[in-house]
This record gives sequence, structure tokens and C-alpha cells, in this order.
Amino acid sequence: MIAIDCSSWLAANPSKRWAELFFLAYSPFWIGWALCILVPFQLYEHLDAWGYLLVGLAAALPCVVVPLLLPNKADEAKPWYDWFWVKANVWVAIFGFIGNYFWTHYFFNLLGAAYTLPSHRLNGIPLVMFLMTHAYFLFYHALANLVLRRVEAHLCHAPLATRKLARALAVFLLAYATAFMETLTISHFPYYTFVDRSKMYSVGSLFYAIYFFVSFPMFMRLDETPQGRRWSLREVCLDALAAGMLVTLLLDLWRITVGGIVDSPAAAAGLQWAVEVQG
Repeated sequence: MIAIDCSSWLAANPSKRWAELFFLAYSPFWIGWALCILVPFQLYEHLDAWGYLLVGLAAALPCVVVPLLLPNKADEAKPWYDWFWVKANVWVAIFGFIGNYFWTHYFFNLLGAAYTLPSHRLNGIPLVMFLMTHAYFLFYHALANLVLRRVEAHLCHAPLATRKLARALAVFLLAYATAFMETLTISHFPYYTFVDRSKMYSVGSLFYAIYFFVSFPMFMRLDETPQGRRWSLREVCLDALAAGMLVTLLLDLWRITVGGIVDSPAAAAGLQWAVEVQG
């Protein structure tokens, strides 16, 4: 278990604490204009492929650019590769890229989802989704860190088995709630469609939650121990790649055991991203 302050929601590492607070403070701005302006007023109807790409850049770029411009005493004496906000961006960029490039095809073939927006695409996935995922996932993981840290802090004097069980339960509930809420909110965007909406909310959200069953506890480990050695960027990259491989195995295990919620020949045809490309 990770050693933490028994009274804190926030990271003991000042660099990590600053980064988490920045991601949490920034996220309401882009979520606000995306979900409260762009979607309700149907401004997306005026967007072409380049317009959608600009929307994605508007959400993702500030996660990198704004921290460079803000004063940050926690990092001022450190080289750039030791700044936690850099490590967080790198980890999430790798994990999110794997998710979009590979795992979205499981959504197409097992869950009956489809993107119909005009877009520039990579491996059949709109480029805007790679960018929006980056902003979303930084928010999700910063928030999950606070909640998981608080759960462990509340139970810091409990037996080890109790703390492990509570942590596992917290990860499960956080992951499912995150997946469900994203599925619910994105349903208001007409160019991301589902064959069976009710099953997508329930079963599809559980499938999506697999991402976070793995990523929430793995991401939290980065630079978490107060007196421990800080992670190098190389270790951060390897950890994100390992998380990606583990999620891939779990998703494919779902495919061959549970199967899809829609009747699709592609669901049983092997590697889902290869099926789409070769089909």
C-alpha cells in the first residue's frame, strides 16, 4: 500500500499536488463550453473536419500550454522532465492513444457504437477524439487520485485487508460512475450513435469501466510516495504501455467470454482493430 498522510485529499508531493489542482481547475472551463454551449446550441452543425479538429485542440492544448505559462514554485528548481504535469500528460497521452487507436474498435463491433461526424481519421477513429480523450482523461485521473487518496487516508489505521478491499471497491465504483456519466453525457451528441442505448448505458458502461479499473490505481502510483524516488519519464512511458496492454487483454477476454451487446459477425472475428482495417 502507498504511504500517505492520514488527513489529506491532496498529494504530499508539491509538484503532483499542483498538477492535480491545475487539471481540476482547468477542466470545468472546457467541459463548460463543450457541454453547455457547443452541444446544447448545436454549434457542431457548423463544423467540418477541420472545425472538429480545432475543437479538440482547444480542449487538449491548454493542458500543456497553460502550465508552462503559470508560475509554479513546486517545480521551479527542477528540470522539465521531473515536473509532474509533464509526466501526467505523457502517461495519459500514451494510454489515451492506445484506447482510441485500438479499443474504440471494440465499441464499434461489440457495443454497436459509431462515429458519423465529418473528421480526419486515424485507423478509422476521428482525430478529434484523440484530443478530447486527452483532456477528459486528465480530469478523470486527477479526480480519481483525490478520491482514492481520501479513501486510504480515512482507513489508514484499518487492517491491511480492509484497506485493500476498500480501495478495490472505490476503484470499481469510480470507474463505473466515470464510464456511465461519460456515456450519458455524450449521448446528447447526435454523431456518436448506439444500436441499443439502454444496454450501452448499463453493459457498455461496465465494458468501458475496464479502462479505469486498470488506469486509476496505476496512474495514482506515479510520484505518490512522499519520500520515495521520483519516476523518470522512461518509467512513466513504460507504465502507461503496461496499463494499455493489460486493458487490451481484459477487453479481448470480455470479447471471447461475454461477447457483444449487438449481433455483429466482427465480434467473433479476432483482433477488433484488425477486423475494421481489413474488412
